[in-house]
Amino acid sequence: MTCPDCGEPAEATDRYCENCGGSLQLRRTPAGGPIGRVGDAGCVGCGCEVAADGFCETCGRAQPTGRDRMEYDLELVAGVSDRGRARARNEDSIAFGVVGPLGSPQTVVAVLCDGVGSTERADSASQTAVDAALESIVDSLLSGASPRSATEDGGAAAYSAVGELARPNSPETAPSCTFVSAIVTPTEITVGWIGDSRAYWVSSSPDVPSRRLTTDDTLVAQLVAAGMDEAEASASLNAHALARWVGADAEAAPPHVTVLTPEAPGRLIVCSDGLWNYLPDAESLAAKVSDAEPLKVAAELTSIANELGGHDNITVVVVPWEGRLP
Repeated sequence: MTCPDCGEPAEATDRYCENCGGSLQLRRTPAGGPIGRVGDAGCVGCGCEVAADGFCETCGRAQPTGRDRMEYDLELVAGVSDRGRARARNEDSIAFGVVGPLGSPQTVVAVLCDGVGSTERADSASQTAVDAALESIVDSLLSGASPRSATEDGGAAAYSAVGELARPNSPETAPSCTFVSAIVTPTEITVGWIGDSRAYWVSSSPDVPSRRLTTDDTLVAQLVAAGMDEAEASASLNAHALARWVGADAEAAPPHVTVLTPEAPGRLIVCSDGLWNYLPDAESLAAKVSDAEPLKVAAELTSIANELGGHDNITVVVVPWEGRLP
């Protein structure tokens, strides 16, 4: 085994390279976010070549920069985060990685957070949360913790990191975000969440239904769970307000956790409400998921949300599952 960063020899059990200090057990999105677009993927509008001035040579669309459009591809997991058409900035964030020696992956870990727009520095809250949670989850897994326990550790790390962003004596504007994480192994998928960012299982088999894996932490979800008709609950005042979130003004309780043992191959889709507001149920989402590679699927779903209005930031992470991590 050699270090993927500097090429120096290493033992398969080593966590860090003795020569350069790089991780030997984790390949991940850059800390601070995959700022800017990764790779030469062409125009975000039509896919054609982009000129050096940042405009598409075919449709003329100006290409997003910085946090406006973030893409990253690790083959076993890929994600796209886009500002959308209505918001002034992108307050969603993603962090994901592949755990295990190069050439012998063991686990995929993904974290997505959506900054609460009514709070200050929501973009900082979401980015701080995903980075802290990913690091905590991976450290826990490498230390032998179960996926459920690692998920809870990731949630606790997100609370702690975002809480430190709050200004003294200003709890009403404390930076806040939602949280959803996924740990994918060759045998099962563990999802944890706080708030209303979601995870869906999209089955590749006609005999196994696709389904939503998370339940929103919102007033409307609580009213429906209490027996109220969904249409009536949705019409209630502040129905879609968050009942749980991550921030200094939130109760630091463990995330909800669910474990899926897939019965057939499929894809895990983790997303913010910028996507699921347009495709809320598993069936409508599954109808839009192609057989393409993960990055293309994430980009396609992002484009669909933009075409349908793009009223919010849109973030999508895709993890294919076939009972193994090639």
